[in-house]
Amino acid sequence: MKLIRVGVDLAKNVFQVHGVNRSEKAVWRRKLTRENWLKVLRETVEPACEIGMESCGGAHHWARQLQQQGFKVRLLAPQFVKPYVKSNKNDANDAEAICEAMSRPHMRFVSVKTVEQQDIQAVHRIRAELIKQRTAKANQIRGLVAEYGLVAPKELGHLRRALPCWLEDAENGLSARLRRLLHGLWGDLQALDERVSELDREITMIARSDPVAKRLQQLRGVGPIVATALVAAVGNGEQFAKARQMSAALGLTPRQQSSGGKERLLGISKRGDVYLRALLIHGARAAIRTANNKDDRLSQWVTRLAARSHVNVAAVALANKTTRMAWAMLKHGTDYQPAMVTS
Repeated sequence: MKLIRVGVDLAKNVFQVHGVNRSEKAVWRRKLTRENWLKVLRETVEPACEIGMESCGGAHHWARQLQQQGFKVRLLAPQFVKPYVKSNKNDANDAEAICEAMSRPHMRFVSVKTVEQQDIQAVHRIRAELIKQRTAKANQIRGLVAEYGLVAPKELGHLRRALPCWLEDAENGLSARLRRLLHGLWGDLQALDERVSELDREITMIARSDPVAKRLQQLRGVGPIVATALVAAVGNGEQFAKARQMSAALGLTPRQQSSGGKERLLGISKRGDVYLRALLIHGARAAIRTANNKDDRLSQWVTRLAARSHVNVAAVALANKTTRMAWAMLKHGTDYQPAMVTS
């Protein structure tokens, strides 16, 4: 039984495998447990065989384990596997679809993340969730005090300053019970602020110690948070053949609705990593605010663009250009060269 490809449908405890030989005939279908599936794979499959899996929870861990055993691993985005699922969806059909999808000559694969990349990604995910919780806590406070005739200011910083004033003001109509509850919510908000600040310091430390992240911060609108998020998401960028592919993967290129030879470009596609795309656009907005005071080619280009179109259009265009320049720096290991920027 000479296998050339094996598709693996990952799960918590049961893994389904589907292997084909050189004649593209399915010769190995089996359901394996989590404890022994690697052992069975080593005993059945030769190291030259390709192993394919969907890029889901645990996929990068298993991919690294398989690479250490000498296997060539292919990770596929779930949306690229779905068209190959035949009939009803089940583990066996999913494994067969993975095996079929990875055989396509122009299939796009996901690069395997290192442990360091996943560590950085974990920091960003925890920070993003804490910020979401902090926003929810602030909105809860606004809603509660609004029932007592107090209007909370919009900015979070203003809300932080307003809370102790409300608690100290005995004439604002707040009951003793609500003051106790509000004091607890204030403590929750302060605890969330401290946790976010702690992770910000962690990200800053990573950005200072990682040479790739340090180089990326040479770009306009790229600080420690954006630089480390790029390192965690795309690594060295080798999975992209050119800069536009990386920009398209992050959803920063126009989506098309073309037919009959008539090309129609719409807004950006918004595919891929929502978190990283948002960071890049926010960084671009920050760069635009200071572009008027600079005379380099990039600043002049984005200033002219913002003047003749909306500032949000200019921010997205700058994020797109930043992503492409970041790919070149990652791919070739070079520093940012302002003179090479095209306008």
